[in-house]
Amino acid sequence: MQRWRGLEDIPEDWGRSVVTIGSYDGVHRGHQLIIRHAVQRARELGVPSVVVTFDPHPSEVVRPGTHPPLLAPHHRRAELMADLGVDALLILPFTTEFSKLSPADFVVKVLVDRLHAKAVVEGPNFRFGHRAAGNVEFLSAQGTVYDFEVEVVDLYVSGEAGGGEPFSSTLTRRLVAEGDVEGAREILGRPHRVEGVVVRGAQRGRELGFPTANVETLPHTAIPADGVYAGWLHAQDEVMPAAISVGTNPQFNGTERTVEAYAIDRVGLDLYGLHVCVDFLAYVRGQAKFDSLDALLEQMTEDVKRCRELVAAADA
Repeated sequence: MQRWRGLEDIPEDWGRSVVTIGSYDGVHRGHQLIIRHAVQRARELGVPSVVVTFDPHPSEVVRPGTHPPLLAPHHRRAELMADLGVDALLILPFTTEFSKLSPADFVVKVLVDRLHAKAVVEGPNFRFGHRAAGNVEFLSAQGTVYDFEVEVVDLYVSGEAGGGEPFSSTLTRRLVAEGDVEGAREILGRPHRVEGVVVRGAQRGRELGFPTANVETLPHTAIPADGVYAGWLHAQDEVMPAAISVGTNPQFNGTERTVEAYAIDRVGLDLYGLHVCVDFLAYVRGQAKFDSLDALLEQMTEDVKRCRELVAAADA
């Protein structure tokens, strides 16, 4: 998959293409419907498929300080889109100047002049341009002028997650924040992932016999609610069952929120300085402060046992 940052990165000889535009944070199952449709339509027309997205999130530019927690960083979204068969990913730097483009100017500058759109695939509530004034009806009208089709795909998949609400990035973020990683997994079609570099912490886990990888998460990461979770730790091309702790470590009067993963039954791992990924499978219990270190150790032993069972069942 080709990756471009900015319109100037698009090859000068780029021909017609099928395009879909959106933030696509998380590339959840609703997003996947649209992207797969765009890929399939591109193959039918014999042209490449292009996903257009933005960095930073538009809300941060339009309303500074409102950047939503991210379900997936751009490099992870790119991996997921490549797996869906996308031919090219265009990340447009979302600036104040760019936010002022009218819907008509956006169509000409992005879809017509640079991507030479033959078809555009979107969800029914797609909005674009200054003050989100453009919609699919306007886009369709522009298509008749500039010779591209507009196809609308219903991305509203629903399931048990969120009590049957339609799947969305907003709902997924809410479930993650509430610790409902099982619900988030249903929407995403895979476990919610947090990633970052392993840094040195207080090393109390090592002293207690449960050495953890203390993950310095990427900016704006959507982090699950405080508690203990079962999941996996990805490091050095290896996937290891893990017991994951999120919180401030109240047992030791901690104040900084951390994400720590214990690789179950692994000894002698040295992950400091490595970029790792943590996948959340299931919620085990909430954060708690115990009466003694012995009580804490007893609970940690039970947590690891439970996490081992949950991961083994998921892997079976």
